[in-house]
Amino acid sequence: MNKRVGASIIAGGILLIAIVFQVINVFTTDEDSENMASMFSGSEKPQEKVIEQGSASKRIVQLNLEGTIMNNPGSNPNPFSGGGYQHEQFLKKLETIKEDPSIKGVLLHVNSPGGGVYESAEIHDKLLELKEADKEFYVSMGSMAASGGYYISTPADQIFASNETFTGSLGVIMENVNYQELANEYGVKFNTFKSGKYKDIMSPTREMTEEEREIIQTLVDDSYEEFVDVISNGRDLPEERVRELADGRIYSGKQAAENGLVDQIGFQEDALQALKEQIGGNPQVIEYKNSVGSFFNLPLAESFLPNSEVRYIEELISERQGPKLMYLYSE
Repeated sequence: MNKRVGASIIAGGILLIAIVFQVINVFTTDEDSENMASMFSGSEKPQEKVIEQGSASKRIVQLNLEGTIMNNPGSNPNPFSGGGYQHEQFLKKLETIKEDPSIKGVLLHVNSPGGGVYESAEIHDKLLELKEADKEFYVSMGSMAASGGYYISTPADQIFASNETFTGSLGVIMENVNYQELANEYGVKFNTFKSGKYKDIMSPTREMTEEEREIIQTLVDDSYEEFVDVISNGRDLPEERVRELADGRIYSGKQAAENGLVDQIGFQEDALQALKEQIGGNPQVIEYKNSVGSFFNLPLAESFLPNSEVRYIEELISERQGPKLMYLYSE
C-alpha cells in the first residue's frame, strides 16, 4: 500500500475519533470539560531537571521550541502532539519562569519554520513579560528559525545562530486550495447557503473575486506591519531597513549576522556560556520535562510510519481549521 494513502487512512480514523469526542463535549458540563482537558494535557507545574549543578538562587532555564508553532484545534489534543511542539505546555513553562524569582536567565533554542500569527504573538508577548521581570533572555537558533521562529526571537538580549542556520523568511502567508476545475471535471456540484456576501470567502469551490482578494490582502498586510514593528523594536533597526530585509527571502546565519538580524555566530553551548557569564557566579542550569502528553498520543503510529508521513498526518489534522494567517517558511 502506498505510504501516503496509508497515512491518509490513519488520519481519517483519527479525525473520526476527534469528531466523536467533539460530540461528547456537547453533552458534557463545563466542569467535566475542564477535568478532561486537565487529564489530557497535564495541568500540573512543569517538572524540573537539573542539567548543570550550581547556585539555586541563580538559575538558568533551557527551553526548546521544536516544530511548527501551532495550537491544536479545539480542546481535543493532536494525537501526535507528544512528539512535537505543544503550545499550551510551552506557554505554561513561560508563566512558571516569570513567577520564579530564582530564575535569572532563559536560553531558548529555536528550531522551527514558524507557524500561526496568533500563536507566535502569544509567545512573543510572554517573552516580553520575562524581560519585564528582569530575566536575561538569549536565543540559540538551530538548523531553522524562520518566519514565526524569528518573530518570537526578536525580544532576545542576544541571538546566536550557526553559519548554516536558515532564518529570515520575514513575512506573512495565507493560502488555500481551489479544486473547482477538478470538481467540474467529475461532475461534482456544491450547494452553498450563506448569510452574507463574503461568508464563503476563500471557498475552495470557486474562484475569488478581486474584491475578496483585496480583503484578504489587507489582513496579510496588517500582520506584516506587526511583524515589521516587532523586528524594528526588538532589534533596534530602522523601519526602512527592516522592510528591505523582510521581503520573504531566507537568510543563512552568516548573512543574518551581517545584516543585523542576529548578534553572534555560535551554537547552543556558546549561547549558554555567554548567558552564564552575563548572569555571573555559578548559576544552576535546568530544563523542564514535558508532561506525558495527550490521552490519544499514538507512539505506535510513529513506529511504523516515517517522520515525513507523521508530519503529513499532522498537516491534514491542522487543515481542519481552514486557511490561517501564518508566519511560516514554506519549503
